[in-house]
Amino acid sequence: MIIEGLKSHGSGNDFLIIDELTTALTFTEEQRKNLAKALCNRERLGADGILFVMKSEHADARMRVFNADGSEASMCGNGLRCVARYANDVLGLDKMIVETMKANLLVEKTEDIYNGIPTFKVEISPVSFNLKDLPLIIEKEQLQNEPLPELHDTLLFSALAVPNPHLITLVDSEVLQSDLQADLSTKVNQPNELFPDGVNVSFVKELEPGSIYVRTFERGVGFTNACGTAMSASSLVTCSVGLNALESEISVYNNGGKVKCVVHYDDEGQKYSIDLIGNATYEFKVSIDLDLDQPEKFEILEKQDFEAETSLYAKLQDEVQSYLKTTL
Repeated sequence: MIIEGLKSHGSGNDFLIIDELTTALTFTEEQRKNLAKALCNRERLGADGILFVMKSEHADARMRVFNADGSEASMCGNGLRCVARYANDVLGLDKMIVETMKANLLVEKTEDIYNGIPTFKVEISPVSFNLKDLPLIIEKEQLQNEPLPELHDTLLFSALAVPNPHLITLVDSEVLQSDLQADLSTKVNQPNELFPDGVNVSFVKELEPGSIYVRTFERGVGFTNACGTAMSASSLVTCSVGLNALESEISVYNNGGKVKCVVHYDDEGQKYSIDLIGNATYEFKVSIDLDLDQPEKFEILEKQDFEAETSLYAKLQDEVQSYLKTTL
């Protein structure tokens, strides 16, 4: 069969979009898993995951996210921005509701984060500090900027679900430049007693008031250029420890570029939500011939690059890297 795909990225976190919203395509669960493993292979087509954009019974569109290892993620902030742009293109709506695994989320086209770069604001919720929602197996209900001696002697960790599970620690430049993040992330994403389902691990460094740097090891992927839910969760953590303020824009830098986050708190409902604001850049369209029983043997029939878009985003990346050289 022939499948049309659209390669897109948010902050360098790249995905292949497959349209089940306006086409007759449909897949079994096993086929989705195998497609992700085959098409995301960096030696072939390559991506951090596949975004299946689907019809929804109670929203404008539905998003399902399959990581490069074939596992399904409950949420993906960078991916949601890419889906928001695609749905905006095919449905003509600047503001929509997108169904995700755990919640129906508001997405909308917004002011460019960098002149000429398509930018979307997406809602990140629900947020939970209950360790059962990650899960994290320790004798506590919450972990907020506290030691986790089973993992490390001196670092202070916060654990939360947004709804993906995240473990976050604020670090200095020396720790950031060490191998510690790779070592700890590998440990908690292999069979272990703390995180039976694995966890996304972020090291966060304050750059200046209102600006942070976030590097994330993603469960099911490894180190990525950026992770939208991790940047959102990290922004919330910096507010909870007093580094940043609620209802104020936080510039979040990453290896793939930058986003902005705004953390909201509903006093009446006693719950958090986060706005994640950033690019949704198209890289190329691709036509693929494959057998769903052997997707790893796919052939690329045609590929159309979006050179102007990728060149413009490269300018943003260059500016970000220049800034990080002086602040990290």
